Amino acid sequence: MESERSQRMGNACIPLKRIAYCLCLFSALLLTEGKKPAKPKCPAVCTCTKDNALCENARSIPRTVPPDVISLLFTSNSFDVISDDAFIGLPHLEYLFIENNNIKSISRHTFRGLKSLIHLSLANNNLQTLPKDIFKGLDSLTNVDLRGNSFNCDCKLKWLVEWLSHTNATVEDIYCEGPPEYKKRKINSLSSKDFDCIITEFAKSQDLPYQSLSIDTFSYMNDEYVVIAQPFTGKCIFLEWDHVEKTFRNYDNITGTSTVVCKPIVIETQLYIIVAQLFGGSHIYKRDSFANKFIKIQDIEILKIRKPNDIETFKIENNWYFVVADSSKAGFTTIYKWNGNGFYSHQSLHAWYRDTDVEYLEIARTPQTLRTPHLILSSSSQRPVIYQWNKAIQLFTNQTDIPNMEDVYAVKHFSVKGDVYICLTRFIGDSKVMKWGGSSFQDIQRMPSRGSMVFQPLQINNYQYAILGSDYSFTQVYNWDAEKAKFVKFQELNVQAPRSFTHVSINKRNFLFASSFKGNTQIYKHVIVDLSA
Repeated sequence: MESERSQRMGNACIPLKRIAYCLCLFSALLLTEGKKPAKPKCPAVCTCTKDNALCENARSIPRTVPPDVISLLFTSNSFDVISDDAFIGLPHLEYLFIENNNIKSISRHTFRGLKSLIHLSLANNNLQTLPKDIFKGLDSLTNVDLRGNSFNCDCKLKWLVEWLSHTNATVEDIYCEGPPEYKKRKINSLSSKDFDCIITEFAKSQDLPYQSLSIDTFSYMNDEYVVIAQPFTGKCIFLEWDHVEKTFRNYDNITGTSTVVCKPIVIETQLYIIVAQLFGGSHIYKRDSFANKFIKIQDIEILKIRKPNDIETFKIENNWYFVVADSSKAGFTTIYKWNGNGFYSHQSLHAWYRDTDVEYLEIARTPQTLRTPHLILSSSSQRPVIYQWNKAIQLFTNQTDIPNMEDVYAVKHFSVKGDVYICLTRFIGDSKVMKWGGSSFQDIQRMPSRGSMVFQPLQINNYQYAILGSDYSFTQVYNWDAEKAKFVKFQELNVQAPRSFTHVSINKRNFLFASSFKGNTQIYKHVIVDLSA
């Protein structure tokens, strides 16, 4: 009896154990199920169905949109900026409408991750531009609607014009609201050629802790060098390019007294330096490659060259010359010619005129004739005088002067599309730009130039500049406007008492050296900026 009762009690416990096990298993399942992330609820500002969401009156893009949504519409919302990754976590989204809002700005990566997006509408907002590559990665895109925005068709929108020309997506016609020359132009009809987005500037690169008067550059033994005349230390300082540090460093020097010009001239493979000094006479040095130093080889006659102010070198019919402008009352502006062993006096142009500058240039008397060598002498006692080379007698002969241009300190020339122009510097009054007309120079442009002793034209790549220095104000940099055929203001530089501006090209880098009579010599880098980048 007892054994039967025990057996019945044991059999009765089996269902109870099973029930307890099931209860434990169910509880575990409940706990496991509770750990699963809940599906995002529809944001309070949105109305959601299984595949669609409509959001209105939102202050920002909600972050809890259901991930399975296929179509998403934002309309009549108050936010005006959309940031990066605004729609992250919506891998199935195919249709996105952001319409009739007040959107002013969209970030470059706003739509990142929307690889399934087919249709995008940003219609009827307040967009003036779109960031470059905003549609990058949207490989499924077939329709884009950008109508109803106020696009400013400047360089920032150039990329969109290029994108429209090669995209396979259908894009509704959109129009420019600005700038004025493009207003109401169809953006779809523009091309990249309609945008001029390359600008340049001179950016400060290096300061040299000394004053200077003149700066020249030259090529020698397959390298580029710069030579700077220092009046107070009496030195010609030579610089070379440091390819590691990417700066200019000292290379060598010639020590003298009150040096005003250090003019390099390379004849065949030999480097010579003409050193003009206010005291102690002027001299000619040559570079001794074996001794690796400069050696004085010749003195320049002191009876003619008493107060040198400028030197120009030039070559006529395979003969090398240099001319020294002398600014003393008893001096002679004199041309020297290379004879194979040294330079000898070839011609004295005139005496006692106190010449301050000499410029060598080639001009033609008529369009049908060849250009011939000319010299223009500037003087404190007369108008600039033009001399022409006479081939028969191998001398320069006096031709004419430039009328109505008294007190010209210096003349420098440049060419644009075959036409020859000159920049005339005046310390008091207006400096001028003039154009050669076949028989005389004609006025083109005037620049106010109180306190100017340098008005230097220079060309860097395809850019033509003219730099007008001043002892009393900022240096003005002008850029040549081809359509207007004149210079326009471009940039201001802060240089104390500038005396010369020199373009130096090193390893495809372009620099502007600015000499200063009262401050540090400055080096600027010529920078090209693409505004559409």
